[in-house]
Amino acid sequence: MPSLNSNYSLSDLSARYELELRGDGSCMIDGVGTLNSAGPSNITFLANTAYRKDLAATRAGAVILKDSDAGACPGNCLVADDPYLAYARLAAIFDPRPAAAPGIHESAVVAATAKIGDGVSIGPNAVVGDACEIGAACTIGPGSVLYGECRLGAGCLLHANVTLGYGVRMGQRVIVHSGAVIGADGFGIAFATDHWEKVPQLGAVVIGDDCEIGCNTTIDRGAIGDTVLEEDVRIDNLCQIGHNVHLGAHTAIAGLSGVAGSTIIGKYCLIAGGSGFSGHLEIADKTTLAASTRAFRSIREPGTSWSAQLPAQPIREWQRNLSRLRKLDELARRVRDLEKQLEKSSDNE
Repeated sequence: MPSLNSNYSLSDLSARYELELRGDGSCMIDGVGTLNSAGPSNITFLANTAYRKDLAATRAGAVILKDSDAGACPGNCLVADDPYLAYARLAAIFDPRPAAAPGIHESAVVAATAKIGDGVSIGPNAVVGDACEIGAACTIGPGSVLYGECRLGAGCLLHANVTLGYGVRMGQRVIVHSGAVIGADGFGIAFATDHWEKVPQLGAVVIGDDCEIGCNTTIDRGAIGDTVLEEDVRIDNLCQIGHNVHLGAHTAIAGLSGVAGSTIIGKYCLIAGGSGFSGHLEIADKTTLAASTRAFRSIREPGTSWSAQLPAQPIREWQRNLSRLRKLDELARRVRDLEKQLEKSSDNE
């Protein structure tokens, strides 16, 4: 949460975040910016070498960067082993968004059987169902709906219009962004001769400490057991997590990705945007998937990287390649026939 003080000297920032100061420690900082947009009272950072070209012309009051880049900085700098991480920690004190005031808005509906901890904020038109337990210092945003028997640990933040299905359980400091739906029924249907019948979704969703879930992401409740997110899982906007999926601790999933039911993804995995997993797979710890990759089989080798996409190309070139791709099976048979003929010729010699 932002501090009441929005001006800090570089000496203060250096000491607070244990960063080496090079330059004028009395320089006052009141906000953040990019290398191109930052002014003399802003701090910025250089983490990606692609932006090193912008360093010489920056007007920033200070730049967070690596020691190897400090010599090229035209002004003050704070030296960090990981400039992006250092920036993430420092920028939090300049967040202008105020914390929600504790209290229950008069338009909210809170069940008499719900247990509400100290310092909780429940916004306009929010609904908290029977036997819910809301930990201390939680924020329930406007229009959010918690069905019965949900449990939230201390310090959780649900932004506007979040829906938690029956029995969802969260650890501490979980952040859920607007429009997310957690604990809706999974896609369970059984075909009965000439029509579909619904399979009851009897599990719930269990979310560990310090997770963050993006806008309009959906996490389905388990069919029998629970759908589980271990601690510090980070899910971007517009993702779909199917029923009985298990996501290991510290895994991050970027936007527009989907995980089909009963897939187990290990710890410290990095899933780039637009990726997808078939159901009932096992994905090893520290697996990385590049953007738009589709996993159709289990990945059992920890620490490996995977990619399965075609880069964009001019449409006429793609049409020619697609035409040849359709003939690939025929071409493979012809190659096998030629190989057999060559083997016969070699034997005859």
